Amino acid sequence: MSTKAAKRHKFRVGKMTFLDYFLLVLLTVLSLMIIIPFWNVIMISFATQKEYADNPMLMWPKHPTLDAYRALFQDGRLLGGFLNTFKILLVGLPLSLFLTSTMAYGLSRNKFPGKKGIFFIVLFTMIFNGGIVPLYLVMKSLNLTGSLWSVILVGSFSAFNMILMMNYFQGLPESLMESARLDGAGEWKILFSIVLPLAAPIMATITLFYGVAFWNGWYDAMIFLRKAEQLPLQNVLRTIIVESTTNVSNAASVDALAKSGFSTGMKMASVFVSMLPIMCFFPMLQKHFAKGVLTGAIKT
Repeated sequence: MSTKAAKRHKFRVGKMTFLDYFLLVLLTVLSLMIIIPFWNVIMISFATQKEYADNPMLMWPKHPTLDAYRALFQDGRLLGGFLNTFKILLVGLPLSLFLTSTMAYGLSRNKFPGKKGIFFIVLFTMIFNGGIVPLYLVMKSLNLTGSLWSVILVGSFSAFNMILMMNYFQGLPESLMESARLDGAGEWKILFSIVLPLAAPIMATITLFYGVAFWNGWYDAMIFLRKAEQLPLQNVLRTIIVESTTNVSNAASVDALAKSGFSTGMKMASVFVSMLPIMCFFPMLQKHFAKGVLTGAIKT
């Protein structure tokens, strides 16, 4: 390519068209629509009740305070919710990855007996399910109601995640497995020594999916758990928000609102505290996320 042609090419690449400006403005507006409410939630959690009452769209508090966070952690329920959620994650996440990866590996092999029938059964559950009543009766018959195991087992397998992982495994060279079999390796050895180390992107993606699902899960706990000390974080957060809303509606003045046990600032602090761990966890897997979703979603 000549110097003159290279200059023309460089000029075309750097030139902004009307569509480029339009997309830039549109994406900027959409970004602000996400960032501003999020920032507003954080700032309200550091503001006083009077300051929030004067300016609900608070961008920076004039008198920052940690009263909402202090009251939140003095309550004690939030720490118990964190502990229960970490218990669910500690057991449920490895169990989910084990069940998903083993079934995905089996169904990704062409010689697996009954592959089509098993895959159809799994796919059928994505379209139809028995509902919450049969599920509750199953858990009750297993004597798991009132136990964290009910929440763990209900969320331990996802057909969608399994299909993503299966499609990724199908894209791996079959010659690797055949070579390992010739060397005397069994299927378990092949899965854990060859397949999973090559599947870091999809494993990171599925880990993120299951981790977020367990962290944000509240419906199953509401159905199966009865004791307040067993409730995970999101259920505790829901209770705090309901109580906060009730106290706000019963307060006759700003002074009464400030004296109430739960405030809007405390509610916003609860939201921020519950989001912070998953926000810190996401960047560690982000570099694998796009590749894992793209490769797993395409049938090879």
